[in-house]
Amino acid sequence: MKFNIPVYDIQNFKAYKEDGILVSRFGYYASQHQHLHQAHRHSFYHLVFFTKGNGKQQIDFKNFDVKPGLIYFMIPGQVHSWNFESDPDGYIINFAVNYFSSFLLKQDYLSHFSFFNGKPENQVLVLDEPTAEKITLIFEDILREGQNETTINDDLVRILLLRLFTEVGRAANALQQQSLNPYNYTLLKNFQNLIEENYANLRLPKQYAALLYITPNHLNALCNDCLGIPAGKLIRDRVILEAKRLLINLDLRVAEIAEKLNFEDQSYFVKFFKKYEGTTPDKFRKLYTSQQLHTDEST
Repeated sequence: MKFNIPVYDIQNFKAYKEDGILVSRFGYYASQHQHLHQAHRHSFYHLVFFTKGNGKQQIDFKNFDVKPGLIYFMIPGQVHSWNFESDPDGYIINFAVNYFSSFLLKQDYLSHFSFFNGKPENQVLVLDEPTAEKITLIFEDILREGQNETTINDDLVRILLLRLFTEVGRAANALQQQSLNPYNYTLLKNFQNLIEENYANLRLPKQYAALLYITPNHLNALCNDCLGIPAGKLIRDRVILEAKRLLINLDLRVAEIAEKLNFEDQSYFVKFFKKYEGTTPDKFRKLYTSQQLHTDEST
């Protein structure tokens, strides 16, 4: 039996007020879309706030606990699955990439929130009680607004969403900035953004240091001090992540993936992947897809 990771578009789901957004209580959504418990990808932004339930979830091959008070955010293209041990509930919002395009002057506005940077460790947060209470009220306001058929008020939903992002962003930034001065915080964030834009073409810390107008030693010290890992590992980890995302697409040959990631040839890509993952691309693909098939057959 051939297994491939499905990719879902926002049009696959019933609209909320207008095309491009879905808002629902999570318990209802999870029961109506059982197929989404298995590994899948989205072409849209996605967030869930849990008020009930326990279990596990995986975002880009990293595992996280599911528990009340936890919120997570995902950007288009990430791989995701759930495994609940008890019935979950909460709130879910999916919205299209262009949902804010006619509303915000800065098209990259969402990327300024750390939880929309595509790094799972920044996308999953356990909220303090005051923040959880604030966003619960916002979710309820958004759900109520969905019952209002007056289209002129649709921008109110966008405003409420931005308020939700701001409240969560304040809580997340307060934790991050406790150990970072403003200069280092901005510098590190700029480095991470540059990796996201250039990981397939630029592989060396000195190339990024030049773009940031600092020395390679300064960049390496910044990453070690702030994250506990060298700059080179941040770059490699992003390349490995993209390789994994591509490997679970069975329509792509390993040679094609190597080309997409700008490796000199397939053998160099295989050596690179095995060195840092401890297994070959083919073995990773077989292991991951067999695990998903086993999950599908047991549900």
